[in-house]
Formats: sequence, structure tokens, C-alpha cells
Amino acid sequence: MHHPGPPRFCTVGESVELAPRRPDAAATFRWRLRERPTESEATLEQGPVVHLEPDAPGTYRVELSAPDGTHTQTVRAFPASEHETVRFAVTADDVVEGDPDEISDAEECVVMGRFNDFTMGRDWATEVDDGEWAFETTLPPGTHEVIFAFDGEFDPFASDSVTVEGAGRPRVELDGRREGDTVVVTADARAAPDGSDPDVEFHFDDRDGLDAADTEVDGDELRVPVDALPVRSRVHAVAVAEQHSIADTLMVDAGGDVTFERPADAPEWAADATIYEIFVREFVGDIAETSFEEIERRVPYIESLGVDVVWFTPVVQSPTRHGYHITDLFDTANDLGTREEFASLVDTLHDAGIRVIFDLVINHTSRDHPYFQFHRAGVPGYENYYERVPAEQDVSDVDWAGDDAPGLYFTWTKIPNVNYDSLAVREWMLDVVDEWAGEVDGFRCDVAWGVPHGFWKEVREAVKADDADFLLLDETVPRLPEFRENEFDVHYDTDFYFTLRDIGTGEEPATALFDALAESPRRGYPERSVHMRYVENHDEDRYREECGEAPLRAAVGATFTVPGAPMIYYGQERGVEDQRGTMRWHDGDADLTDFHRRLVALRQDRPALRAPGVDPVEWAIVDGDAENVVAYTRSDDAETLAVVLNFGADPATVSLGVDVTGEDLLSGTDARTDGGLRVADVVVTPVAE
Repeated sequence: MHHPGPPRFCTVGESVELAPRRPDAAATFRWRLRERPTESEATLEQGPVVHLEPDAPGTYRVELSAPDGTHTQTVRAFPASEHETVRFAVTADDVVEGDPDEISDAEECVVMGRFNDFTMGRDWATEVDDGEWAFETTLPPGTHEVIFAFDGEFDPFASDSVTVEGAGRPRVELDGRREGDTVVVTADARAAPDGSDPDVEFHFDDRDGLDAADTEVDGDELRVPVDALPVRSRVHAVAVAEQHSIADTLMVDAGGDVTFERPADAPEWAADATIYEIFVREFVGDIAETSFEEIERRVPYIESLGVDVVWFTPVVQSPTRHGYHITDLFDTANDLGTREEFASLVDTLHDAGIRVIFDLVINHTSRDHPYFQFHRAGVPGYENYYERVPAEQDVSDVDWAGDDAPGLYFTWTKIPNVNYDSLAVREWMLDVVDEWAGEVDGFRCDVAWGVPHGFWKEVREAVKADDADFLLLDETVPRLPEFRENEFDVHYDTDFYFTLRDIGTGEEPATALFDALAESPRRGYPERSVHMRYVENHDEDRYREECGEAPLRAAVGATFTVPGAPMIYYGQERGVEDQRGTMRWHDGDADLTDFHRRLVALRQDRPALRAPGVDPVEWAIVDGDAENVVAYTRSDDAETLAVVLNFGADPATVSLGVDVTGEDLLSGTDARTDGGLRVADVVVTPVAE
């Protein structure tokens, strides 16, 4: 079915990409704007994939003529939140990497951030004083970071952040029940921090036969007679205040007994799963060559850690060791082994009770991919496979052929972006999804923020139709709750990651982790959202090298004692020093490995550590540095546990404001000492009844 999918929600001025689903690149598709607000002058361009940019608040209805009929889709545009003109500025003191002195010699400076999709060449800073570069723009409420890159390079680069005051985003979650001959859908709408109480709007899916005239809405409640329900209905709701929430969806199945499903929720198994990321080509060791067969021989070690999921960095054909410059999305890399050998590895992990996540890279390919070569060489049929941008936006030193330039992010000149306005590309990437979805248990989606929302919604429905437990993990940096709206199950928590780094380096007190946790609701993530908590990954420096071993243990302890899905990056538990260094087998840190095993086991053994909610505890320092210590409780129906983390290099003695048994469940020792608890790094102890 080519229907473009569920209703879409946006703000005025925000572009919404609209596309047919499961397209045949040879077929004809036509769009028209059937309905728009009275004050709107919006139009739609011609083409199979179009971009609607609402210019007035209200409801827009678009119509798609496709080979299988005519389909209608609703786009609801809300007023844009109040924007503020802000100024970003950097000097040599703000350089993140590279030689700060080179700023004074720079001839030009490009700026990028979430506001311009991290695109080089679109926005430029001005040198206002000798060595100071500045950039002004208008932005909505929230904290915004801008990267300044000099002379088309990232060496050096600097960054600045600005917070625009204002209410965050409200949230809404739907639930349903049957009352006699009536189905009742209730919206739990919650105000944003510093925001007013929201109103609720209900919307219906244009793919279903539910008639709005058969429904009755009273505030946050919708009622509909059971006999007016089609076999399947999807009800969507949005909370509206100073900003609008992401939509939540409830599926009502009236084919037999009335049942309710929440299609946007993560699989139950994923809510607190422990993930182990393996940087594939460095995992086997410093002598043996990595292969699927060699990794399979090391599954007993992975099993011994107690993890639930293994995420492999890309295993498909690539000329690079990291694997993200892909030349064939449909086959495994020659140096790693055959498809059959990969399947054997997956089977062995399954036998050990471990699921497998495949790194799905569909924002870009290697520029050595044959399709990109055909695209640049003018081979008929490949003209639109990759993005093109005006030549004046090209700030690389690559002598691109032609008078235009490939679209790309940052300075990633070797991995051009594919063009999702092309039906052929959408077919291609959906085939890639189909190729691997049946062989693994989930996808970690690289540069998820670069792929259109509508495409991810289509991917979700496709993979979940065959396997509701299939997992979708997004890489969205910075965090954007829109990717939770019927798209992804688990989300990178970059707020928690960066805060743990700042605590480890002494730039923030340990209590800052409470502020980091509060960012999820402030950004608009619903309560049921699942966040991946981590201290490092293949794109980041090792925490131990940047912050030290003692802070590392406390930071890892935090990821395992707050809600969410903790992630261990291979070698984190063995003391690997380099970001993508060879796994330390013969000379690894055995104590650190045991520490990770005990954390995994403790989290699995004590449901309170997997429950929602983190409650700060009053505490006082008897001996040590208060800035390095934080304490909180975690509770379920059976027990309450107190967690104390010490990010400092020296042990601290901490007096808690609650009575505890003093038994450290992590170490198996009594942590009590004169005046309080002795905490070297992490103590987890029951609160006395």
C-alpha cells in the first residue's frame, strides 16, 4: 500500500517531507494540496516526494494519487514558539580540538548545529575582533550548541552554547478501556517544566475507517461506540501549550474482543536491557585477525558478562576498519566472513540468550560505492541517488566534478548523503532493511537524525509487522523527542553522557546527574521512553583516559543504577585506552572486568534498580570532597535501595539522611564505618525497613 502514513505534526515554517510508501520507482505519483488554512498561501511542488512548509497554523490535507488509488494525509501545523535572537561567539579559549593559535590565522569560519542539520557551507561566522568569531540567529526555547569550523576543516574547531529561556515541551500518553458498549481513550497530558497546563487534540489516522463524526471528545477523553469502530483504528493525540508535544498513538483492535496496543512503545524486554557494543575489527586481539568465526569463539566471554544484547559496528562491505564507509549494503565484509558465518555467530549468541543488533547505515554510503560513482559520472538512472548542493556551499578541498557538490554532514567528504527525495533510493534502502531484519534482533541506526522522519515511520511499521520485539535504537545527537514518535524504541542519552564527562573532569558537581536526568522530560520525552545510558562509544574518547579510573567506576555505576538501558563499550571493562583500540585480553584489567560483571548481575538481581524514578537523598560528607559525591534511592514494591557514588580519587565517608543496613550489595561487604558509609566508588545498600 502506497499510503504515506500517519498524520504529521509540525510548527509553522517547519518543512514536512511527504512520500509514498513501498514505492515503485517506475510508477507515477502525484500530490496536491487539497485543503489549507484560510490565511495560508502554501503550495506543493511537483514530484513523487514533496516537502510541505506550512505558513499558517491549522490543518493541511494533502492527497496522493498512486497506482493503488488516492490517499489522504493530514498535516497539523502549530504556531511556532517564541524565538529569540541569540549570539554565539568563540575565541582560541573555546577550541575543543586542534591548535588554538590557528584561529588567528583563519580566513573563514563556517558554523553548524542542529538548527541547520550540521551542514557545512550554509551559515558563516564573522570575525568581529582579532581572534573572535561570532554568529547570530533566531532560535526557540532550549539549549543550543553551535560548532565553529575554520577554513573548511575540523582542526581546529570550537563550540559555544546558548540557552533560550522558555517553557519546554508538554507530554502526552494514551490509554484505552472498554465501558460496556463504548470505548474510552484517555490522554494523560503533562505540562512542561515552567509550562502551563496543556490542552489535548485527538487526531485520526487517514488509513483507517474511523469516522470523526462517531466520536465524542470531552477534554482529555475520547469516546466512541464499539459498533462504530472499524476492525482497526489508530488514535493519535497531541498536548498543546506554549509548544506542542510529540504525538502518542493508541491502536484499537475491534476484530474480536476490543484490545489496545501502544505501537510507539519499546518492546518490554528492551526497557532495561544491558547492551554490549563491539567495535568489530578490534575485538579478537592483537595477533589473530578478526572474523565472525573468531568472534563466535569468544561468545563465552560475552555471556560471562551477563549482557542481554550485542551491538556490532558495521559488518557489511567497507574499505575502512570502522566500517561506516560502506560499498555494499547487502553483503558481509570479505575480511570478516560469509553471510553463513555471520548467521552462525548470531545463532551462537542466541543460544547464549543474547540478542544481536545490526548497525544500519542508510544516511550515506562510501564515495567508492558504485552508485555514487555512477551518479557523478552521469550514468543514466543514477542522477538523483545522492544529494546535490550549490557549489558555493562546498567548503571541502575536494575537486568535485561538475558545477554542483554532494550533500554531506560536517566534513565527511568520503561519505556523501543519499537522496531520500528519490523513489529509487527509498526502494533501495527498504530492500536493505528487509535484507537484514530477518537475521538479527534490531538495528542501531547510524546518523538517524539525517534520515527523514517519514522514512523511519515506514521502517518501524515494516519491521514490527513481522516481529513486534524487533528493536530500533537511534543515534540522534543532540537528542530530539520527535524520533520517539512511532520511530525508535531506545534513544541515545547524550545529556547524561556529557554530564558524566563533566563530573569526571571536575567541571560539574556529582549532583549534576539529577539535572541530566531531568532533561528527558524537559525535552518532551514521554515517561515510557527508554534511554541508553553510556560513558563511551566508538565515536568518543575513553572515559578512563579523560577522567581517570575512579571516576570511571562511579560513572559506570550511575549508568547501571538509574532507569534505562545501560551500555558497555567493548574494552571499557578491560581498561582499553584508545577509542578504537585492540581488546586487551592477556593484559586487561581483571578487577575492572569483575566490577562490570557485578554491576550487571546486581541490576538483574534487584528489580528496584530497574524501576522508574530516582529520588535524591539528603547526605553529608564526614570525610572527603562533597563535590564528588551524590546519593539517591531506587524503589520498587519489594524494597528501597540507596545508591552512593563517589567520583573522587580518594574514598569518602558519607552520612545518609535515611537508615540503611550498610551491606554493600555490589561488593558483598559491610560499608559502615564511624560516622557513615565508606564509599570508594559505588555503594548500593538496602534502606532499613
